[in-house]
Amino acid sequence: QVQLVESGGGLVQPGGSLRLSCVASGFVFSNADMAWYRQAPGKERESVARISSAGGSTYYSASVKSRFTISRDNAKNTMYLQMNSLKPEDTAVYYCYTNLRNYGSWGQGTQVTVSS
Repeated sequence: QVQLVESGGGLVQPGGSLRLSCVASGFVFSNADMAWYRQAPGKERESVARISSAGGSTYYSASVKSRFTISRDNAKNTMYLQMNSLKPEDTAVYYCYTNLRNYGSWGQGTQVTVSS
C-alpha cells in the first residue's frame, strides 16, 4: 500500500533553515505528482508547494515563495522541502501528499517549530 514517511522537522530559530524529506513506497513514485502541506495549531491544512512527476514544474504558495524549494529524487523515491529564512508563522506540522487515481494519501507529518 501507499506509504509516505516524512522526516527532518525540529526546532529552529527564526531565520534558520531545515530540510524535510518524504520517502515514498507502494507506488511508482516517478509517475506521481507530489506535494507538501502544513497545518498550524487551530488552522486548516494548507498547500505549501507542489512538484510534477518529473520535477520540471513546481508551485509555491505566496507565503513561502522565494524561501522554500521543493525538489525530488526519483531514483531514491524521495521528495524534499528546503526551508530557508524560517519565520515563527511557519510553525506547523508538515505533511507529504500524493493523489493516485483520485485517492489522496498522506504521511504522518513532521513537526516544525520556529522559535527563539
